[in-house]
Amino acid sequence: MPWTAGERLQAGKYVIEQVLGQGGFGITYKALHVELNQKVVIKTPNEYLSLDPEYDKYVERFIQEGRTLARLSQDPHPHIVGVIDLFKEGAIHCLVMDFVPGENLFETVRRRGGLTEAEIVPCIRQIGEALAVVHQAGLVHRDAHPGNIMLRSINKAVLIDFGIAKELVPKTLSSKDIAGNKGFAPYEQMSSGSREPTVDIYCLAATLYYAVTGQRPTTSLARKLENTSLTPPKQINPSISDRLNQAIIEGMALEAKDRPQSMQVWLAILEEPKATPPPPVDRVYRKEVVRPKAKLNSEAIPEKPATKSPKIIPWGWLAVVLLSYLLIGYLLAASNASYIAVAVAVAWAVAVAVAWAVAVAVAWAVAVAVAWAWAVPWAVAGAGDKLQESFSKVHTFLILASTSSLGLGLGWLGHRIFNTGS
Repeated sequence: MPWTAGERLQAGKYVIEQVLGQGGFGITYKALHVELNQKVVIKTPNEYLSLDPEYDKYVERFIQEGRTLARLSQDPHPHIVGVIDLFKEGAIHCLVMDFVPGENLFETVRRRGGLTEAEIVPCIRQIGEALAVVHQAGLVHRDAHPGNIMLRSINKAVLIDFGIAKELVPKTLSSKDIAGNKGFAPYEQMSSGSREPTVDIYCLAATLYYAVTGQRPTTSLARKLENTSLTPPKQINPSISDRLNQAIIEGMALEAKDRPQSMQVWLAILEEPKATPPPPVDRVYRKEVVRPKAKLNSEAIPEKPATKSPKIIPWGWLAVVLLSYLLIGYLLAASNASYIAVAVAVAWAVAVAVAWAVAVAVAWAVAVAVAWAWAVPWAVAGAGDKLQESFSKVHTFLILASTSSLGLGLGWLGHRIFNTGS
């Protein structure tokens, strides 16, 4: 006989508030932990199972798995209900778990209809990761249907009410009782009480089917015994992705061997496809591309080959230098200067060409040469500046020295020619 509201357990430590659920294997109560003033859930085997010859094995499994769940709660998982206590009240074994507020997935879908892929996939992934932890501990939930998935808030789900000892099928139960939540259990669980991880994979995939379509999937028994086909979820809800549709179909494969063999493998199918980088370019074919300069309107224009700037000769300045030294040479010849004087004049002209910006005063025997001392350096300096814009210093020196020497020689020669007959 189920406990009624107000009954006290463990000398008043717990007070029963209401029955949350009752199935073929157990009864779930909502209760108050008096000392902590905390809402809890108490799960017990169904009392009438005590008449079954397999009852002792059922209770042994119930206690063993309750202790394992309690060990898992020592390192709490955010998406697995925590186990608080395990005790015996009279002849009835009790497992105490946290009470998770909110509404379960059944209630949410009934209220809203099918959920969007973006809403439900994160929740299903959380439950799948929680089941992977349970499987690593050697347990199988066996009841991962929408009624045991609590939605505490948007994108946050918690797995509750483990189907403890469901691998033992009491002989007092009919096949209808074993079916439990029709449409979410694989046929091998209902026929032989399988406790392989592939059972939870089928249950969770079927739960995802229900969440995105708003419809219960065809039962595995109908598919097995009556050869009824499973309608693909995308046919009911075309908005879901091909990836999600494929994950559900593979997870709900009728035969356990055809499903993903671990929860991690099935969860990988739900992952978003990652963009793959382009293959690396083989070093042999890699070429450096030099792009031409572009105009402001982004039209490419060809680059012109670099050309040398033309050399400019200041003919005007060189003419002034030539005429200056031509006059100097003529005056030297008119004054009957010796050849030594001429040599000195040439040397002076070369020196002025080297330092074309400096006025050099040389004491000449002829007074006219002194009058030209300021004009010649000015002409040479001007010509030198112009020449340096296009020529090196060495070439500038050679041009000026040659021009001044040529002017002296022509001046001397001109005097000789014009005064030969006199």
